[in-house]
Amino acid sequence: MEFIEAARKFIELDSTAESGTLEVAEFAAELARSAGLFVELQKETFNGRDQANLIARPTEALPSDELLLQTHLDTGDPGSYGFWNKTGANPFNASIYLDTIYGLGAASCKLDFLCKLTAISEVMTEHKDKSWRLPFVLVGTYGEETGMPGAIKLIRKKKISARQALVGEPTQLNLITAGKGFAGVEIEIPFSDDEKDFRDRHNTSDGTTSQSRVFVGKAAHSSVPQMGESAIAKMLDYLAKLPSGLAIMEIEGGISYNTVPAHAVLEIDMVGELRESIASKVAKIAAAILEVEQQFKSFPDPGFDPPEPSLNIGMIRTYEDFIKISGCCRLPPTVSDETYGQWMEILRTTCESVGAVFRVTDYKQPFRTSPHPPLVKVCQAELATLGRSVELGTQSVANEANVFSRFGISCIAFGPGRGVGNSHAPNEHVRIDELHEATRFYRGILEKMCR
Repeated sequence: MEFIEAARKFIELDSTAESGTLEVAEFAAELARSAGLFVELQKETFNGRDQANLIARPTEALPSDELLLQTHLDTGDPGSYGFWNKTGANPFNASIYLDTIYGLGAASCKLDFLCKLTAISEVMTEHKDKSWRLPFVLVGTYGEETGMPGAIKLIRKKKISARQALVGEPTQLNLITAGKGFAGVEIEIPFSDDEKDFRDRHNTSDGTTSQSRVFVGKAAHSSVPQMGESAIAKMLDYLAKLPSGLAIMEIEGGISYNTVPAHAVLEIDMVGELRESIASKVAKIAAAILEVEQQFKSFPDPGFDPPEPSLNIGMIRTYEDFIKISGCCRLPPTVSDETYGQWMEILRTTCESVGAVFRVTDYKQPFRTSPHPPLVKVCQAELATLGRSVELGTQSVANEANVFSRFGISCIAFGPGRGVGNSHAPNEHVRIDELHEATRFYRGILEKMCR
């Protein structure tokens, strides 16, 4: 199948968390078999959706060592279709303008998989003897956007034996050898019985004494909070300055725990008679978050932007019996597991003191790869051949490198396209010439490392 035709098909197949990756993995498996690879689909039902890891090798047996070429096949949620004006209001309709292809997963990271597979096919076609000094394994994983269960299952089931890996990530063809860790957190703050009674009476009364206020910020990915402005942070600061005893009728904000919220709404009733107001509980938890953020300043890593750890309250929702807060932390390699644990304990203790439930929903350690492994040197040499920068960089986002590195695999994150302000945004795109250059890069790595 011709490259652009295959790219259109990859984007057309919905592999969001709501749909799963099985269909796109089966399509990728067809292409891999056509290239002469032995293919295994590691299937699973995860969160009620059919998922699959694709594992493809030039030989059927698992070798003692191999080079891992990995890319995730799932995508984020596209959000409102109406904002995808480059694709006819359909994020799954790959559209080409001049030298750029638009569509969900174009940069993060479906088309990177296609670049790797194309490079493999070219090398296998040219070398008929099928012998490999260092075999490779091509892997397409599921669940990068939902905690990376695909990468974890790959390791737990011992499906790979790699010591070095190229991990697909939109880096604009730059080599990334360090990444921040990630912790997802949730807090559930209960309404008191008095508050629930008051809210019930309030909702059934003819008149209303409540007042509402809207807070506006600027959206951004939580890995680059300095590019956004949190509407929820503004709302919590406002709430902390109000008198005690008020009733919160509704508190809403954000669209994802992983996004700096652009909008928030607060509806309150200044009843002034509630002795155990949820507003004071929220304010106390918000103060603990600020305390932890102050401690972040003591752990900068100058290679990152921003250099310090960060904490984003991405979403807040009102339910019948409680208020739920969802957010995430980004942690550079300067933060040890012990320090991270101390910060989580501050938040946990504060939540428990007001009767709230605190939980960590996901945790991935930061990673940093030494500049000395052979793969790093070979990648730098290949980029020099292509006339590109050989500098080793960092990214604040987490990816499968955070998982693989824990098991002693030296990882480099690399791929075509831009991440910040592009992936997880309408009109996600990548330049076609960058896709072709990525293919040339992967082919060079296979020739130098594996043949």
